[in-house]
Amino acid sequence: MDPKRDAYESRSAALSNAPEEQSRLHAASARANEAFRCFAHKISVRTGSPVAFALALGTIVVWSLAGPVFGFSDTWQLVINTSTTIVTFLMVFLVQATQNRDSEAIHLKLDELLRAVSDARSSLIDVESLPEYKLEELRSQFRRISQDKSRSPLSFGAESAPRAEQPDEDSRRVG
Repeated sequence: MDPKRDAYESRSAALSNAPEEQSRLHAASARANEAFRCFAHKISVRTGSPVAFALALGTIVVWSLAGPVFGFSDTWQLVINTSTTIVTFLMVFLVQATQNRDSEAIHLKLDELLRAVSDARSSLIDVESLPEYKLEELRSQFRRISQDKSRSPLSFGAESAPRAEQPDEDSRRVG
């Protein structure tokens, strides 16, 4: 047996299976991401509910009332400090994951609206990926447009609010 040949053949076999292995890893990663997304969404919905707030408030009340029982000891304080630190640390990641997904969905919806509206500038699709100085240039353009009432199709002042047409004097008279 030739060790060099065996090593070459095993490397060749590994390389020939690489696309299949990558596909399997990609599928496993996609399943893990989807499971985390579902988990993060469920936790986000539940922790944002009035019931979750009531439970958190109840926990603080019980902890506060237990203070005299434990003599306001260091352990008593450590329990709440450690608990809140752990919960806060984990919630940051869950909330960030949920916000990232929501933000991406909003961007996709806005991109679709920009694409669908004929007067819209399609160059604004994927504007969120522009560098900060380009975004500032766009902000300045939109400020100028909003200040130039002749170019602005919408004005937000009370004087430009649409009014119901008033019938003229002749049309109010009935026969």
